[in-house]
Amino acid sequence: MIGLIKRAIAHYAKTTGRGTSLYKKFCRPSGYEWAEHMAKWNGLHSIGKGVWINLGCNITDPAMLRLGDNVGLSDCTIFGHDGIVHVINARDGTKLDSVGGVDIRSNSFIGHGAIIMPRVTIGPDSVVAAGAVVLRDVPPGTVVGGNPARVICTMETLVKNIQERCAAYPWMDLIEQRKGVWDPELEPKLQAMRAEYFFGEQPNG
Repeated sequence: MIGLIKRAIAHYAKTTGRGTSLYKKFCRPSGYEWAEHMAKWNGLHSIGKGVWINLGCNITDPAMLRLGDNVGLSDCTIFGHDGIVHVINARDGTKLDSVGGVDIRSNSFIGHGAIIMPRVTIGPDSVVAAGAVVLRDVPPGTVVGGNPARVICTMETLVKNIQERCAAYPWMDLIEQRKGVWDPELEPKLQAMRAEYFFGEQPNG
């Protein structure tokens, strides 16, 4: 019965654009499904192929966001405006505007808790680390972090470091067998092997 209700909610949201909050809360769509929903109903300027957007991602001005192919947005915040302009207008009697597009180009990733300010271009082939505050453009092929965000290394260096770590992991054969990001048959084995590798013991429970 619950499954039927969830399917009905998902169908209604996907076909009408309504009930989005219910779809998000009860159906918990994957990042790819949520990106597809946002592309169709939430007014993004444009979105490429293979994009995933976490449910916790906060996009304040969807029309001011352009996403390339294979972009990943974690639980980050992307601003398309600067709210201080309203205070300035009220204080000075002016009629100023402070908005700007955010252009996240192909093969780029925005980490958890990162904040992207207006008028910023990221990538392509770039990473914004968790918690970073991006005030200016992120060069292609770089990894940035900190507040304000600064270049940490190149994408090539990051990939090399990950490859070196993977060479020591005893579970890489299971990774090769994965059929998706989450494989219910392999994940318990992976978790047990990882816990033993890093902590020398199996996880509780």
